[in-house]
Amino acid sequence: MSGPLTARKGKKIEAVWSGTWVADRLGVSLEEGAGTGTGGPRLEELLGLALRRNPKRAHLLVSQVLGKHVPQSPAAVYAAGYGLGERVLELLGEREAASAVVLGYAETATGLGHCVADGLGRAPYLHSTRRPVPGVEPAGGFEEAHSHATSHLLLPEDPKLLAGCGPLVLVDDEFSTGNTVLNTIGDLHARHPRGHYVVVALVDMRSPADRDRLTAFAAELGARIDLISLASGTVSLPEGVLAKGQALVEEYEAQGAPEAVPASGGGVRGGAPADNPHPTVRVALDWPAGVPDGARHGFTPAHRERLETALPALARRLAAALGAAPARVLVLGNEELMYAPLCLAKALEESGSAAEVRFSTTTRSPVLAVDDPGYAIRTRLVFPAHDAPADGPGDRYAYNVYSTVGAGFDAVVAVVDSAGDTPELRTGLLSALAPHTGRVLLAVIPSYVPEPQEPSMTEPRREPLRGPAFSSYPAEDVGWLLQDFSDVELEAPTEEREEAIQAGGAHYAESLPVEYQPSPQYQELYQSALAASAARMARAVAVVTETVLAERSPSPVLVSLARAGTPVGVLMRRWAQARHGLDLPHYAVSIVRGRGIDANALRWLAAHHDPADIVFVDGWTGKGAITRELREALGEFEGFNPEIVVLADPGSCVETYGTREDFLIPSACLNSTVSGLVSRTVLRSDLVGPADFHGAKFYRELAGADVSVAFVDTVAAHFEEVAEAVDAEVKELLAADRTPTWEGWAAVERISEEYGIHDVNLVKPGVGETTRVLLRRVPWKILAQRGAGADLDHVRLLAQQRGVPVEEVDGLPYTCVGLIHPRFTRGATGADGKAVSAK
Repeated sequence: MSGPLTARKGKKIEAVWSGTWVADRLGVSLEEGAGTGTGGPRLEELLGLALRRNPKRAHLLVSQVLGKHVPQSPAAVYAAGYGLGERVLELLGEREAASAVVLGYAETATGLGHCVADGLGRAPYLHSTRRPVPGVEPAGGFEEAHSHATSHLLLPEDPKLLAGCGPLVLVDDEFSTGNTVLNTIGDLHARHPRGHYVVVALVDMRSPADRDRLTAFAAELGARIDLISLASGTVSLPEGVLAKGQALVEEYEAQGAPEAVPASGGGVRGGAPADNPHPTVRVALDWPAGVPDGARHGFTPAHRERLETALPALARRLAAALGAAPARVLVLGNEELMYAPLCLAKALEESGSAAEVRFSTTTRSPVLAVDDPGYAIRTRLVFPAHDAPADGPGDRYAYNVYSTVGAGFDAVVAVVDSAGDTPELRTGLLSALAPHTGRVLLAVIPSYVPEPQEPSMTEPRREPLRGPAFSSYPAEDVGWLLQDFSDVELEAPTEEREEAIQAGGAHYAESLPVEYQPSPQYQELYQSALAASAARMARAVAVVTETVLAERSPSPVLVSLARAGTPVGVLMRRWAQARHGLDLPHYAVSIVRGRGIDANALRWLAAHHDPADIVFVDGWTGKGAITRELREALGEFEGFNPEIVVLADPGSCVETYGTREDFLIPSACLNSTVSGLVSRTVLRSDLVGPADFHGAKFYRELAGADVSVAFVDTVAAHFEEVAEAVDAEVKELLAADRTPTWEGWAAVERISEEYGIHDVNLVKPGVGETTRVLLRRVPWKILAQRGAGADLDHVRLLAQQRGVPVEEVDGLPYTCVGLIHPRFTRGATGADGKAVSAK
């Protein structure tokens, strides 16, 4: 934009420097970037400073034009984003802009992204969200390193929205280090490469090193990355500013911040009366049907046109509810819900129904309030969350909505979506607002729910995949409730996968590791391990199967978790057939850590079997992550028993098991060649639609190395010899207290801290999980129980081949623990056992 930042009706934004207080006490300053002063706004016009209650970053850049922390003219807020969108259109040109998609960041930039999309023209818009929505598969996710709440989800209703090759426009309120944007581009580029990205922000505050990093990142991707902002510069932070900032926050909060906090009984502390003589007025907006409340699932140009058509009538209804023209009105949005309240505020402002209209939004971000003209956050309301957030209850905030001096707002219009229209809203936010304004009005916008695309529980689906067309197991041994991705290129080098996963830019289920091809020495070791432990494994298979038949169902339907659970499910079926003449159904389904179990597979099972007969089977427990994942995932489905059964439970995570010893299960030594030649399961939005099963590959080309059926036959050959011992063991086990102690989880947390990893997901306990680390991930080191014997021969061999140290330790509740390389970089050990060369 050339010239001063202006609203579309010509109103100039107030230039208010509100960073003096922080600058004087901490020495923080804003340094203008090159090019400032050529007609664009200065940093002090756009930003104030405040202190955060956040251990990651002491200061907060408080935007004067975002409509989040500081009430501002809605026309000015809209103009800031719209003008940036016009500049993107100028950069791209009409032809390239026609295929662009705009992506905004929750929570602060959801409304800004909308406005950029409006300025760009006919671009569809999506914003990230921190609110998971049942039935909508994520199309991606990423982390925001300095944010108070970090995990972002991308939940487009149209799974193809982000799959195009046109320009992707990423919108955030500020561009500081660039980490969030790099994580996002890395995630999406790995799925759907494109040649052009445009990053849009109100302010560009990167250091020279961060600018160089973005340039190098673009070169590595082979893509063009442009950046557009209203102003640029840097934040000068003196040494020790984080500790000094935290000390200041503690000092001023101990004195009592200028805030009002709802009491547990619904009143307001700080001298405000609990009973408000003017109850909240609910405004019947008559929101246009089919128009989403925001872009959590996408917002199209058609949605925008319908909303623009409806806005004058919506503003009239608001004005009628407000009554005689009030002097000052605040329209208050709610966290991610910014654009719809902004549009209502802007339409109300344009109607002239109030002398002054301002717009701001509540937030999750905790900021210190200091009632000083040189500080950006002068007052703070604190209230509990009212929309059942996924991360549990917590405080929410509204800043600068009342004043300790001068005139306040005559009326506040709180705008929420219907998901947030709860009793907690009335006893929390609305109760907190009431003492500080003449009237409180509530406008509720229907929460948009994507059209259901999933089949019903009784809808017939495709039949399971079976061998020999899919897998090397006989057809009767297992049916795979999966899609066949055999013709899709999904493999990536181990080191690249690890780097993407740990950077937050990819999920492990979106790609496959290159299948490990065992050396002759390793194959010989596998055969020796099988010969030594086949009888032990047969006994564990028999014990867990007999326990299931005695306690769960006389005719269970075995559902193994692909793929480690599948050989165990096949063996349990074989035992039931050999010992009892039972022909048990057995299926394999996908479960993905962090994403849950395949819901469509569950629907298929419920349509074909009694859910009460379903028994979920896995190979072993490590720290119990999948055990917990399954229990949480099944909460939405009636009739299923969420308790998993396993062959080995060294972590003491389940009640039904074959043994709690951490011994070598030979099938853990290999990948697909002992699991029916089937890959790990894959869940990726461009391959798995809302009505699809998850997928996997059938590696037909590895048939010459396949030992899947031979493994099952070898173990089953010992069934007869262990039968007598099994009867006695099962009788004793059924009478025992098998309550899980979760001692394995406690050990994992301890190891994570002792070794400075600080991420339990990078600690893989037990022989089976350690083997997986060495075969599929980038290992750092192996912890082995001192004196562990032959059960670890294959682990030692793999570790030697990959150049990974094995450290013997005392007091380990597992035979061994694998540690994935923390803070992965390209200097870590790669799949060939050598340092990964930097690019």
